[in-house]
Amino acid sequence: MAQLYLIHHLKMKDFKNIWKGNKMKGKPIDELKIGDSAQITRRVTEEVINDFAKATGDFNQLHIDQSYAEKTIFKGRIAHGMLSLGIISAVLGNILPGYGTIYISQEVRFVSPVRLGDEITAKVELIEMITLVQIKF
Repeated sequence: MAQLYLIHHLKMKDFKNIWKGNKMKGKPIDELKIGDSAQITRRVTEEVINDFAKATGDFNQLHIDQSYAEKTIFKGRIAHGMLSLGIISAVLGNILPGYGTIYISQEVRFVSPVRLGDEITAKVELIEMITLVQIKF
């Protein structure tokens, strides 16, 4: 389980204006409740890893070169760790809370490698809400 910190500032009136004709999912802050959850599952493919490498510039041989990766402790190619975390970002920004969410920080520990063909499920659950007071001068 990872602990995430984010800001979600849109209320229902904001959602009504933004979502007219839009099929995005999510909840305004005034409708969020403890226990709300959402998830996305994605399969890691050759194309996904190559596209991620191109987008980030991370061409570490562990991710893109099978013959090299076979000689390492992983005994084969592995996906970028940040690829997995990006799927969490997709849940937060697109489903729950959704539009208007700013992903601030996260504490995470990778427990095993993700390999080609694996399915990754990123699930988020609201376990605590902390209301911040904003003061404008």
